[in-house]
Amino acid sequence: MNNLVTILYIIAFSMFIYGLMGLTGPKTAVRGNYIAGWGMVLAIVATLIDIRDTNNWWIIIAGLVVGCVLGIPPALRTKMTAVPQLVAMFNGVGGGTVALIAWSEFVTSSGFSNLDDTPNVHIIVGSLFAAIIGSISFWGSVIAFAKLQELIGGHSISFGRAQQPLNALLLIAAIAFSVVIGIGAGTGGVSQWWIVGVLVAAGVLGLMVVLPIGGADMPVVISLLNALTGLSAAAAGLALNNTAMIVAGMIVGASGTILTNLMAKAMNRSIISIVAGGFGGGSGEAGPASASGGTVKATSAADAAIQMAYANQVIVVPGYGMAVAQAQHAVKEMAGMLEAKGVEVKYAIHPVAGRMPGHMNVLLAEAEVSYDALKEMDDINGEFGRTDVVLVIGANDVTNPAARSDPNSPIFGMPILNVDQAKSVIVLKRSMSSGFAGIDNPLFTATGTSMLFGDAKKSVGEVTEELKAL
Repeated sequence: MNNLVTILYIIAFSMFIYGLMGLTGPKTAVRGNYIAGWGMVLAIVATLIDIRDTNNWWIIIAGLVVGCVLGIPPALRTKMTAVPQLVAMFNGVGGGTVALIAWSEFVTSSGFSNLDDTPNVHIIVGSLFAAIIGSISFWGSVIAFAKLQELIGGHSISFGRAQQPLNALLLIAAIAFSVVIGIGAGTGGVSQWWIVGVLVAAGVLGLMVVLPIGGADMPVVISLLNALTGLSAAAAGLALNNTAMIVAGMIVGASGTILTNLMAKAMNRSIISIVAGGFGGGSGEAGPASASGGTVKATSAADAAIQMAYANQVIVVPGYGMAVAQAQHAVKEMAGMLEAKGVEVKYAIHPVAGRMPGHMNVLLAEAEVSYDALKEMDDINGEFGRTDVVLVIGANDVTNPAARSDPNSPIFGMPILNVDQAKSVIVLKRSMSSGFAGIDNPLFTATGTSMLFGDAKKSVGEVTEELKAL
């Protein structure tokens, strides 16, 4: 029986890895998700086979039913605009589950004092590590969800200079409680309140770490929390001697860490500075037309259509505004009209555009935009200078030239899409409000920029109709 379980686990995490490989391209992403999903089903079956006490099966089955009831409807009904929130919450649930598993292990073993395994240091350390990191991930993900859902402001919320000392004290408290538990395990166990103290201190730390982080850094935060959840799952798997949890957790932790590092480099910042900084601390409220005192030039769909119809190359820069308006299909139709007129259309994708890693890629893939037309920042930035028209759809912070020119800007030094170097820029926005980071964008009042106000989907549709008439 043990050999069968081991074989099933090996097959399961092989499917995890193969499924993850499929996510490297839009053509294989759906298949990769299915493969990884069936791998998880296989891992659950192996776990059920490995259970010796069949009296507890009904609890496990009840848990599976509750999980399906709570998880499937949101996954089916959530719009693409809200997928980042869904990812944040699902990730948080994973971390919270790991924390509860650690608590359960503590309770069932009377404070780790009656474990049969010898030595059992790996169980104690693994469980406590999982409790701390899992609790941080859960409560941090709750704040990330609340900010993305705009239940609380996307701006920085901090205690000023006391923020970092307070975070340090919470971390020290969680570690100190864990040390007490570890020492007590060899002397007959300790009170259950110590593990509660670990979970509470780590949970408050998760809240305190994410609250000061502004909206512009949220894609990086989601990726980092995902990595933490993976590491906590691997630690719990070590404590439970569960091969599937160890391997799956390490895959998630490693891939999340790599992605977080890549995104931080794309913003020209370190992960430590993001976590400790509270970047993007603006209020996010509608501000004046421009802090630089420039004049906003409005345009019409007809004028925008004429500009693009007679261009040699048009670059579309998608942002969260496109996601909110669900304008990706309208953009694809407009691009088709332009290409029929001999205009070359490309899409410039910034690594942190939107609210989660790859957000714009997913939206455009949904509209069946050719993957070859999607250009990463480093590949497309050299082309803006010879581009006739750039169409910016709700991408505020990743097109802000203050990142290059204003040392006092919170985003100074962050690599951006150099849209201001194009001959003409058309920005689609609902209003002159600032982006999610709450920072004024001088691009909006630049000499070559005109603003097409309104819902992005409606505006793009009007431009398409004008193109048909030309």
